[in-house]
Amino acid sequence: MIRFFLKERIAEKEFREKRKIKLDEISKESGVSRNTLSRILNTYGYSTSTEVLDKLCEYFECQLADLAEYVED
Repeated sequence: MIRFFLKERIAEKEFREKRKIKLDEISKESGVSRNTLSRILNTYGYSTSTEVLDKLCEYFECQLADLAEYVED
């Protein structure tokens, strides 16, 4: 199963920029729907596309390993 670190990336960006970041802002700037972001954050075992992962890596300026990891079930 893939575990996402979206909450951690959001928290780091908020800390760096010293402001609160909402999902609507991430959605608008990254091109990932708010619904998809919410599912990544709240749905255990959610599956998403590499296109979404690519957009999130670009938005957070991070590597894929900073955004997700494989964990055994």
